[in-house]
Amino acid sequence: MLHVYNNLTRQKEAFKPITEGKVGMYVCGITIYDYCHVGHGRTYVAFDIIARYFEYLGYKVTYVRNVTDIDDKIIHRANENEEPFEAVTERYERLMHEDFDALGLRQPDLEPHATQSMPEIIDIIQTLIDKGFAYEGQHGDVYYSVSKFDSYGKLSKQHVEDLRSGERVEVAEDKKDPLDFVLWKPAKPNEPSWDSPWGKGRPGWHIECSAMSKQCLGDQFDIHGGGSDLQFPHHENEIAQSEAANGCQFVNYWMHSGMVQVDEEKMSKSLGNFFTIREVLKVFRAESVRFFLMSSHYRSQLNYTEENLKAADASLERLYLALRDTSPEKGSLIASYDEKFRVAMDDDFNTPEAMALLFEVARELNRAKKEQDDSVHDFAATLKILGNALGLLDQSPVEFLQSSSSSSSVDVERIESLIEERNQARKDKNFARSDEIRDLLLSEGIVLEDSRDGTTWRQE
Repeated sequence: MLHVYNNLTRQKEAFKPITEGKVGMYVCGITIYDYCHVGHGRTYVAFDIIARYFEYLGYKVTYVRNVTDIDDKIIHRANENEEPFEAVTERYERLMHEDFDALGLRQPDLEPHATQSMPEIIDIIQTLIDKGFAYEGQHGDVYYSVSKFDSYGKLSKQHVEDLRSGERVEVAEDKKDPLDFVLWKPAKPNEPSWDSPWGKGRPGWHIECSAMSKQCLGDQFDIHGGGSDLQFPHHENEIAQSEAANGCQFVNYWMHSGMVQVDEEKMSKSLGNFFTIREVLKVFRAESVRFFLMSSHYRSQLNYTEENLKAADASLERLYLALRDTSPEKGSLIASYDEKFRVAMDDDFNTPEAMALLFEVARELNRAKKEQDDSVHDFAATLKILGNALGLLDQSPVEFLQSSSSSSSVDVERIESLIEERNQARKDKNFARSDEIRDLLLSEGIVLEDSRDGTTWRQE
């Protein structure tokens, strides 16, 4: 049985869906005002794998990942560039999709946008006012009254009084409590705004997700995810808003991915220590970057180094080398390995253990190839099927082994021509020229491999 670590209870729990055979999952998406960095990649690769594994188990998954397309940072970037905010969000959303496609992320089933959800946002704010959980300020603001929600702090395990005593933010003149947070902001000059019962303005960040998740999945759903940095205040505030408005438990399982770290600090734009996904893809193959991002358990911290990325690339290459010259489509999944895979992934999506199993299968595949055993096809099929369940090994071995980073290319026609010249030199016993060609290609990062079936090549 699948067990999931629930941050709400701080323990692993047997997964029981609200509706038999179905999973509703909402993951907080990107605020689109800049390029996505590797930390974003880590979070969304993690939840992509989680969605894939639910499907592997036979669940019908509704995966929702929102887009925050109105925010202070977006407005600031638009003003900097002297362009409409829509131009900023359209550009960076397109780039986000390009990056996510490169990392092998499936498109979510639903991708709601904050700017397209204003009626739902306004409706939930009005409900909170009507129920006494929110109040209007003097200048068109609407605030959530934290003191009215008795279980505030249950996700982050923080007590309201401790939070209040540690509050250092200057209290707005119309706020009743320093912990109260904004649901609706009044319009400022030259800023985008929408009509509302409280005047022109725009929503606060937290209320957007409460409205969009309700719109897509209903009042209560199975899983809510995001990076661990969102637990407080964002997810805490979502719980307060949604449970007060809807009168029921908001989410059954709260899941958070660990941060990517550089020199023991969280990778983030605010710290200026981030690497964008597209920067990294100029140096490393996209699937190797995905492999790196899933190489530690999704809840743990992940240390970003070039050495770790190189190791991931080399490891993935071993799997593709094992698959080379095999026919997975002729084989079937080996039941014992399927069972081991499920045991690993049923333990809160333990990808390191599942990936270790891939290498066990690859070793058996290499043995079967060497011995020309009939089990070759089944081992190849097993490696391919289990890899695909993690979003790996979708390419043909030749395609992967002859590829480089997404921004570089090789002259395949020239390489094939040099291989032909080398083969002819070997036939003519001109071994000096043969070695010269091999060494020339090796200096360019091209490895030649000779076998009974001829010469193949791959990127070093």
